[in-house]
Amino acid sequence: MIEPAHLVGTGGAIGALCRYLVGQWLDNDRFPFATLTVNAVGSFALGLVTFGPIGSDVFLLLGVGACGSFTTYSSFSVETIRLWETGDRLRAGLYAGGTLCFCVTAAATAGLLITLLGGQP
Repeated sequence: MIEPAHLVGTGGAIGALCRYLVGQWLDNDRFPFATLTVNAVGSFALGLVTFGPIGSDVFLLLGVGACGSFTTYSSFSVETIRLWETGDRLRAGLYAGGTLCFCVTAAATAGLLITLLGGQP
């Protein structure tokens, strides 16, 4: 039997590496596309894991570990404040509102997809 901490740690390493790669791929000084992307994709993935018919070990590996380290609320918060403080208030508002809309929509879409495939959200 694999210990829960090992599952979370392994998932966390995978999620952190993926987060780093997305950051390298979508690096942009004018808008935090990388953080928006990981938070929306992570919300969708967590929705699939949460609403899908999986066991607790898979949830610990993917939901808690991978999704937990892949998504980043702290970066989202700091980037929003930085945009605001530099006077780019329209972008700050669009980023904050867009992130909320994208992430909630992504999680809801995952739940709907699971339902359509015969699962129960």
